[in-house]
Amino acid sequence: MAVKPTTIDAYLAGVTPEQRAALEKLRKMIQRAAPKAEEYIGYGLAAFKLDGRPLVAFGAAAKHCAFFPMSGATVAGHASDLEDYDTSKGTIRFPTEKPLPAALVRKLVKARIAENAKRGGGANGRKKARRKK
Repeated sequence: MAVKPTTIDAYLAGVTPEQRAALEKLRKMIQRAAPKAEEYIGYGLAAFKLDGRPLVAFGAAAKHCAFFPMSGATVAGHASDLEDYDTSKGTIRFPTEKPLPAALVRKLVKARIAENAKRGGGANGRKKARRKK
């Protein structure tokens, strides 16, 4: 049994060179769009969280790479931007030779940041605890 990666670098070391190149570009786009986001491995995928909440993830499969906005609403809300890609609820699949454009990644990451903030009730994505008096 192979050792499960514990970092994004370790995850990328386990994919093909073509996938690694495409996913490294995607990683950099995510970092630029959400510079305060933290990297982690979640559900076996390379992922980012912001303010302790899952933000986006990416991964490689046998015949494609994928970007996971972790939200069906984000994918559905950008359907016209994603018509050239294979999508399903919360997943955008793309071939290594046709990576997602930086502007689209930025738009999707910003949409996820806004979605998390709205859900959390604050700009930082977390609800404030109420004290009992």
